[in-house]
Amino acid sequence: MHKADKKRVVVIGGGAAGLEAAGQLARAGCIVTLLEKESETGGHVKNWYHLFPDIRNSDEVLKYLVRQADHGNITVRTGVTAGSLEKNGKSVIVKTSRGERIISDAVVLATGFDLFDSRRKEEYGYDIYHNVISSADLEVMFREGSVKRHDGEIPQRIGFVHCVGSRDSKVNNLYCSKLCCVTAVKQAMEIKKHIENARVYCFYMDMRMGGALYEELYKESQESYGIVYIRGKVSEVSDNIDSRLIVKVEDTLAGRPLRMELDMLVLMAGMEMSESGMRLAESSDLQTAENRFFAPADHHFGSNRSNMDGVFYAGTCTAPMNITDTISHARAVVADVTDYFRNINA
Repeated sequence: MHKADKKRVVVIGGGAAGLEAAGQLARAGCIVTLLEKESETGGHVKNWYHLFPDIRNSDEVLKYLVRQADHGNITVRTGVTAGSLEKNGKSVIVKTSRGERIISDAVVLATGFDLFDSRRKEEYGYDIYHNVISSADLEVMFREGSVKRHDGEIPQRIGFVHCVGSRDSKVNNLYCSKLCCVTAVKQAMEIKKHIENARVYCFYMDMRMGGALYEELYKESQESYGIVYIRGKVSEVSDNIDSRLIVKVEDTLAGRPLRMELDMLVLMAGMEMSESGMRLAESSDLQTAENRFFAPADHHFGSNRSNMDGVFYAGTCTAPMNITDTISHARAVVADVTDYFRNINA
């Protein structure tokens, strides 16, 4: 097929879903323009150290994803935000933050997710007490090779709070982010690898380990690493004169309140629809669901399709999912896009 006859697809978002979708579309013969709002591609993957369930180095997965976009049919443009989408006949016009109008035959939205801002849960003390950190902050420490308190000391007693910003009506997030539990298990084990004698506690509502090898990882964390799991919701965090954290929690299994002194508390931030995705939804009349993620045309057989002809979804812009499912979802969008092209040409 002559290049001028090839279909033009704009992929918005250069994370795991966007890179995978762009690569697969390019190999299917499409001319792809990939727009990424940040200065480099990779999305959240580039910020993580090891990935569950096999504790794989994230750089290996990142290299695979970046290679996907290394194709002659792909133009990668960083530092560009998509402002709105406009349907014009069979074409979809993407209006960018630079005032451009990119004409395409189809658009794939892979705008991903934002981590919940833990400052919205003031009772946990994030951005109030120095030694209350987020799961993302801890990954930075892992990458730098050192887990330390704000004062430079090595923490000996570390707690993890599950479901921060998920399953919480007070912040209007009733859904489960699906990955907080297994991330806590992975990070708790890695803490023990960095600090052998540390005491590590996980405060959870209930363990949701719904993925391949997740349950095995949970069992290993208890049997081989001695992680202590306490079923209960943290109600209050404060600090004492020694800058140690005082955590109050109700142990619902033992039926008694606990007051614990910890050196560090890690908040397992949930996933929310990205701000860039929300802006696109509002500016382009794209439907969102009750969880505020993009609403697919059908949850069973149309999870990649939107309410606008020629606009498709890939990855966590539709719901929380792990990297494995994100890549699979991105591959599936290629089938829907190519099927769409066949139908409009019929």
